[in-house]
Amino acid sequence: MKGPSDTVSQGLDRLLPTYARADLAIVRGEAARVWDVDGREYLDFGAGIAVVGLGHCHPAPLAAAREQLDRLWHVSNLYRTAPAEALAARLSDRFGGAQASFCNSGAETIEAALKYARKATGKPGVVALEGSFHGRTLGALSVTGQPSKRAAFSPLVPGARFVPANDVEALRAAATEDVGLVLLEPILGEGGVHSLAAEFVAAAAELPALLCIDEIQTGVGRTGSFFAFEALGVTPDLATLAKGLANGLPIGALLVADRVAGAFAPGDHGSTFGGNPVSCAAACAVVDAIDDELLANVLERGAELATGLASLPGVLGVRGRGLLLGAVVAGTAAAIVEACRERGLLVLTAGEDVVRLAPPLTIGTDDVEEALSILAAVLDILGSEAM
Repeated sequence: MKGPSDTVSQGLDRLLPTYARADLAIVRGEAARVWDVDGREYLDFGAGIAVVGLGHCHPAPLAAAREQLDRLWHVSNLYRTAPAEALAARLSDRFGGAQASFCNSGAETIEAALKYARKATGKPGVVALEGSFHGRTLGALSVTGQPSKRAAFSPLVPGARFVPANDVEALRAAATEDVGLVLLEPILGEGGVHSLAAEFVAAAAELPALLCIDEIQTGVGRTGSFFAFEALGVTPDLATLAKGLANGLPIGALLVADRVAGAFAPGDHGSTFGGNPVSCAAACAVVDAIDDELLANVLERGAELATGLASLPGVLGVRGRGLLLGAVVAGTAAAIVEACRERGLLVLTAGEDVVRLAPPLTIGTDDVEEALSILAAVLDILGSEAM
């Protein structure tokens, strides 16, 4: 008997139109491949928007989740569970000493960071970056530096101000006495795949405010180290994780460094489903899988992909690190994404002229070469049509 994931019902109009969905119904995935309802195969270089870091249906988190499903699904945070505590300990070890608060999504981790900083410092002000993206809930949207996403929902939570990435003087000028939090993406993912300079992040760490590094897209090995901030030489006060943490199961985590712990007390924050045993069990398996060998693969395949992209006609530049890359294109990114999809390659946009690539961290050289071949064909065809 077929289940809901095997067929496509006529219920599309019953979904609120919050996404401009492609007319593609995916029903199965394995490693870096997915298949649609008609059985057509696609090479997935989006990985569910940088989520399926180990590839679709990776055996380690799959086995961990299945084993936990047979034991316990949910008891709430009124009680202890082994998977949540095991995951918190693993993340603390990777961070260098931290406490964790678990939730279900990246936006929720930002909400938790905003609340923690306000409670810890007593200051409501937040400095974030122009072009940044931190989520679509009201608080997270309030600190997202993209006016087009904010305009329809004003008035938002007050106190946020935005500065250009890598502008140290603007950063210092914005950090007035009422600022309790500086919120930075180490690589602005949706904002064009722009990397922050180490000097800029170091300057942020010196300010009299808590520094939160948003690792929702860059964390869990995506850039070649478990946290992207490791390559910047700064350990923040707070860090947020989500996307790739459980390889596709919903989870988010706010990490609070031991040196600034103690602001939250029981009742200050919570999440009914936060720390779900099944998601935490899968996340433990993911964290264990992010070893030196896998991180080396991220850097090696990322270098191959970046070099190949830079050589393609119509690519004006390549940005990013590891397997979070943005190809600046002469044409329209959305048109390239659509044309790639028609030829069996799934990629993403990061603005009007940036094609974003975030394949599974387990990707191999053959898959990189196949993706580059499809992109080359698409760019050649679209370039010819533009003449």
